[in-house]
Amino acid sequence: MIQSAHTFIQSPPRRSCRGNAVDALTDRALELARLTIVRRIITAVAVTVSALIQTFLIQAFVQPADLLPSGFTGVAVLVDRITALGGVHIDTSLGMLALNIPVAAMCWSGISRRFVIFSMTQVALSSLFLNIFNFGPFLGDKIMLIIFGGVVSGLSIAIALKAGASTGGTDFIALWVSNHTGKTIWGAIFAFNCLILVIFGQIFGWDNAAYSIVFQFISTKTIDSFYHRYDRVTLQITTRLADEVMTAYVNHFQHGISCAEVVGGYSRDRMYLLHTVVSTYESQDIIKLVCDVDPGAVINVFHTLDFVGGWWGGHVDEPLPTAVPDPDKPARLLSKQARRQEQSGLQQDDGR
Repeated sequence: MIQSAHTFIQSPPRRSCRGNAVDALTDRALELARLTIVRRIITAVAVTVSALIQTFLIQAFVQPADLLPSGFTGVAVLVDRITALGGVHIDTSLGMLALNIPVAAMCWSGISRRFVIFSMTQVALSSLFLNIFNFGPFLGDKIMLIIFGGVVSGLSIAIALKAGASTGGTDFIALWVSNHTGKTIWGAIFAFNCLILVIFGQIFGWDNAAYSIVFQFISTKTIDSFYHRYDRVTLQITTRLADEVMTAYVNHFQHGISCAEVVGGYSRDRMYLLHTVVSTYESQDIIKLVCDVDPGAVINVFHTLDFVGGWWGGHVDEPLPTAVPDPDKPARLLSKQARRQEQSGLQQDDGR
């Protein structure tokens, strides 16, 4: 009995110490995640991996199967093939840089500079890797090269996009147009890719052009499984810290945002409903910004089918986690129980 009592008394402190250690580790991880340098390192690693995969794609899938990728990479491949016929060889790596640098320079002041820098880093690394590595054909069957090449192509682009960068080219133009007009340019990009395919088919055969269409279709579907390019989303944010959230949002993104005062149906407490339409390129950064300012906020993301009306699109840049207004550091000072209760109340008031 004494032994049993002794064990019962000693157990709770052990669980408490273990719990405190986990809480401390979690808080430390959250604190590190807020540091700009950590996010930059993650993006740099993802961009490097994306560039390496893209190099592998071009050498092990595109070239052996006589395929044409979409976007500026496809233009660079096409120029490489055409100039090779005339005896003047403009390498794919050189073409990628020559096409992307002017577009990046034109979009520099209109979109996130961080986005431009990391996207151009991806392009530069891809060009460098094309001259360093020499991958052979990955598969012997052309159909398999087309199918798996499309998947690899989609993964290389999705990795860059998920990290807050891109593979350059049409992504620069799409984000610039979205920020300044609120419109998507999917139709124009589709027409551009069709034109390139027609030129490719006329010179190198319609069979290869048809295979390239299948390749690009699989690539697009793979990307869509992880990331929706060229789209807009509506963010509906339920928060009690409307002023702080709106100030941080406007300072970092300079898009319009609407605010309505509402009453929670469950708690009868006063809260605020924020409403904004943004491009998918920015949505994850905005969500992180809102959660940094108000960890208890509830955010609903809706796909926006169309947008009619004015669109404020000034200079945008990535929200810097270290610069987010956070005077009381609620994510670390509030206990987990308090945060759960607050978020639970918002979710109930939000109809969940």
